[in-house]
Amino acid sequence: MLLNASGCLDALTAPGVARSLDAFVTKTITPEPREGNVPVRIAETDVGMLNSIGLANPGRERFLAEVLPRLRDLGVPLWVSVGGFAAADYAETCAALEGVTIELNLSCPNVDEAPESAAEIVSACRAATPLPLYAKLSAAVPDIPALARAVQAAGADGLSLINTLRGMKLDPHTLRPVLGREVGGLSGPALKPVALAAVHACWRATGMPIVGMGGVSSGRDALELVAAGARDVALGTVLFGDPDAPARVRAELVEECSSLGVAILDDAFAIAHEGIEIPA
Repeated sequence: MLLNASGCLDALTAPGVARSLDAFVTKTITPEPREGNVPVRIAETDVGMLNSIGLANPGRERFLAEVLPRLRDLGVPLWVSVGGFAAADYAETCAALEGVTIELNLSCPNVDEAPESAAEIVSACRAATPLPLYAKLSAAVPDIPALARAVQAAGADGLSLINTLRGMKLDPHTLRPVLGREVGGLSGPALKPVALAAVHACWRATGMPIVGMGGVSSGRDALELVAAGARDVALGTVLFGDPDAPARVRAELVEECSSLGVAILDDAFAIAHEGIEIPA
């Protein structure tokens, strides 16, 4: 299944691109409206893109009343990215949702984090909703497999790996930070090796369904994440410059599987772990 990474596609502005995916993931929704961080919010780098959007969104009330109904009209399965600044924020939003998969944004590098642990937030959300819960984690932690096991024990149904990593770009003339918040989340090609390692380690540790993301721009990139243990793959930065990426990546996946003698994509799933016993 191909999805978009949260925040990398506006489905209402580009409905055709959204419909070319197997599911659409919304921007992160918080209880109150947020205008986001001060400009500059986006900067290109040699190895990807930095963003410091800061979870800009219309807030839960307006999202539920105005945005979500329009997204449902697209006819695409929906994932709603949920954020907050305390476990109660997350849980209240989860309780208000129906008929979607929920992705808990537990790792945004551009805002202050909730005081509770990721596992505590997942536990609160699990108590608030029966809907599928995916925990979106960052690789910028000492032991991401341990974190994956913790959110699994707290009630997560799956993992989204990985979120952006904190980075900085300096103006070539002033040598001062380009971004208004100085640092932002790095996405794009530089993230792929980190994403592969995280998916590989977390699937081996948990056996959970994983959406792999980070630096995916080709069918080969997607295939490698599947081989590492991702059941699904999300496209992120590539969508900014190539709205036809979903169709192209699908075609390239078929070609890559054929070139390797793989009959169907499922045959490549977790092949990087062949011979390793995985938790049931």
